[in-house]
This record gives sequence, C-alpha cells and structure tokens, in this order.
Amino acid sequence: MKVIICGAGQVGWQIARHLSGERNDVTVVDYNADLVRRATDTLDVQGIVGFASYPDVLARAGARDADMIIAATHSDEVNMVTCQVAHSVFAIPRKIARLRSQSYLDAIYADLYRRDHLPIDVVISPEREVAEAALQRLAAPATFDTESFMGGKLQLLGIVLDADCPVLNTPLRQLSELFSTLRAIVVGVRREERLFAPEPGDQLFDGDRIYVFAHTEDLNRTLEIFGKTNRKQERVVIVGAGNVGLGVARALEARSERMRAKVIELDRRRAELAADALERTIVLNGDGMDTEILMEAGIDRADAVLALTDDDKTNLLVAVRAKQAGCPMTVALVNDPTLVPLMGALDIDAYINPRATTVSSILRHIRHGRVRGVYSIGDAEAEVIEAQVLSTSPLAGKMIRDIDFPEGVLVGAVMQGDKVLKPRGDLRMEEGDVIALFAMASDVPEVERLLQVSIDFF
Repeated sequence: MKVIICGAGQVGWQIARHLSGERNDVTVVDYNADLVRRATDTLDVQGIVGFASYPDVLARAGARDADMIIAATHSDEVNMVTCQVAHSVFAIPRKIARLRSQSYLDAIYADLYRRDHLPIDVVISPEREVAEAALQRLAAPATFDTESFMGGKLQLLGIVLDADCPVLNTPLRQLSELFSTLRAIVVGVRREERLFAPEPGDQLFDGDRIYVFAHTEDLNRTLEIFGKTNRKQERVVIVGAGNVGLGVARALEARSERMRAKVIELDRRRAELAADALERTIVLNGDGMDTEILMEAGIDRADAVLALTDDDKTNLLVAVRAKQAGCPMTVALVNDPTLVPLMGALDIDAYINPRATTVSSILRHIRHGRVRGVYSIGDAEAEVIEAQVLSTSPLAGKMIRDIDFPEGVLVGAVMQGDKVLKPRGDLRMEEGDVIALFAMASDVPEVERLLQVSIDFF
C-alpha cells in the first residue's frame, strides 16, 4: 500500500513507524527539514520537505498513484486543504484528517465532510479521543489503562499486581482451571520494562503490569481476583480547561448518575469560557499546583483528580500534590513517553498518552481486513485488534487450536452473534464472528494476513 503522511510530528512519525515496519511504501511530508530528516534517518520511509497542501509538493510525494493520505499536521486548515487537493487533483481514494478545533467537529456541521463538500473520509479528533480515554480511566479506577471493545461488552484492563494479589506465583493455566466460569484472560505482561505475550505455564509476580481481557459483566470479579476493588467516583477535580478538560467536564455533566465536578484553570479568559460552557460545574481561576486552590476545590474529599493541562510536568506535579493531599486516584495527561516510567515512583495511578490514542484511532481505519478497532499498547510495542472473520479468511471454519497464530499473539475473546465467549481450543471460528487479539508489534503483519480476504477491504 502506498501512503503519504503529512506532518512528521509525534503522531505522523508514529504512524510512519507502524506502516513502514509492515513493508508499506511510506512518504512523509513536512515543511520542517529536521523532522523529515529524523523520519528518513530512523525509519524506512521517503521524505519530502514542503507544505503538504501544495499540489506540487504532493506530486513529488507520489500522490498520483497513492492509495491513502493521512493529514496530521498541526494545522486543521492545512489538513483540510490537503485532503481537498488529494481528492480534486490526484483522486487519492482514502483521505484521513486530524482536526482539533471543536468548531469543525460539531455534529450539526457533519455534512461538511462529504465528497461534494470537503472530501475527508475519516476525521480524527485527538482531544475527543483523549477525553474519552480519561472517562474510561474514571470508569475503572483500579486500573492504569482501559479500553472498550465489542460494543462495550469487552474491556481491556491494565492492572499493576501488588504483593497482596491472591494469584501471584500461580501458572496461568491453573488460573483458567480455578476460575473456569470467569470470562477473563491475561494476554500481556510487562515485567522489568519488557512486554510479552505469556505462555500457559507462566506465573505472575509482584510488580508485574498485566493486560487482561474481561467481559464487562465479569469486570468487578476480575479485579477482585487480581487484588483490586472498584471505587465509585462521585467527586472529581479537573485541572486544565482546554479542549480535553472541557470535553471531560461536559461528558460528566451529561451522565445520568450525578457526579460533582470542579475545574481549575490558570488562564482567566479560558476559565471564563469554560464557566459559560458548563452548567453545573464550578470553575475556579487559579494555578492547579497551588495548594490553596486545590484545597478550595476540595481535593482532600475528591474521589479522583484528572490533570489535563497541555504541560506534562505540570500534570505530574499536580497529580503528586493531589496524592499528598489524600486524593485516592490521580490521572495525568502525558505526551512524552519517556516520562511514563516515573508514574510508579511518583505514585500516580494512571496516565493518558494523547499520541497513543490518536495513533490507535488512525490505525483503526488503515488496517487490512474487516478491522473494527485497534488499540496501541505502550510505545507502539503491541496492538489489540478487534476484527470480523470473513468467509475467505484463513480463520474461518477452524478451531482456535488449529490456527497457526504467531508466538506473540493471543486471542482475548470471540463474539458469536451477541454473545462474548472466552476463547477455548475447541471453539470453532465461523464467518461473521468477531475476534479480539493481542499482538506484539512484530507479529501484526501476520495477524493482518490471517484477517485478510483475497482482495483488501477498504
């Protein structure tokens, strides 16, 4: 597949890394020569220096025979114009644009994105994705990571194992026997910074960070087995009233169960805009790192604090302050993946990586086969893929034990009709079934081959 990626920032570079690693023909376009050089030096990609919306620049990038263009520059307008040029001049069949401004994302203006107006096939909103990720962290406060699959019937949970976890030093095979009715399975383990797909004979140890697929109905029982309890969140403090913080506050107001939220924002103008946009939420103008402001917001009585400013270090310090004040759960927005190892040392419960959420959103739309969802794990070390089994897929008609999955791939769940089933060796995959897989990054191309049909679905 020939792909042009416009924008060589963090998101563009990560997408280029994914696609070039899977032997796609990738060209990266950016007006910043240093960013283009970084991409061409570290990845197997071609690079073009220039403005992505200029037709001559796209022509040099190979737009005449490209299969897809991903516009992920820092400017919404450049991304929109790039997709228009890609359609009108080069007839590129698939166009994905990253748009940040909420004005472009209002549902009442959705008619804007169609072939005879603005020909964008998929609109990705980082802020919306990150706000959704923050809400998911709130829904499962005992986890450091969580994502929904299979229409909300299946949850991927990231759990840190403590010394009091009742199933430490127990082979995973034995866990399946002990809890035979539990629809949950461990698909990934991070131990001493190494992520791997476990074997049935592997044991779990204190300090392991594990990824578990669990049926939503078995969520609380799964957490209990791994030594965790889910606390109900009623009082939430949000630090930062940018697009992400405001999006989370609006979503909390829209919920049927009553939640009391307070927002702290340093910028006076932004705080006033947030106060006008929110109905029941109290907005405080002040520094989220100021202990007095935090106490005024009731940090000592809050169930959770979400640090969602656009500065990583501020978010980490706010989370630490909140924890010291007695808040049981802190979530920090962290763009820089090198800061993630500090989470444990700083006692921060969970983090959200905007880059990973945006990359996951884009990958969902560019994977081969009938892929319904993709979630990127860690620093693009692994992927969780939800896909439909097609009649011409090598999976169709085979029992799970007879499918030649790579070593780094584990089946997390299978949905037949509207029933989510725990994967067993004798479970036969049929056309139309939906499968959720954990795959190490190096095994993703082989997973795609197993999911593919004779002609690619797009």
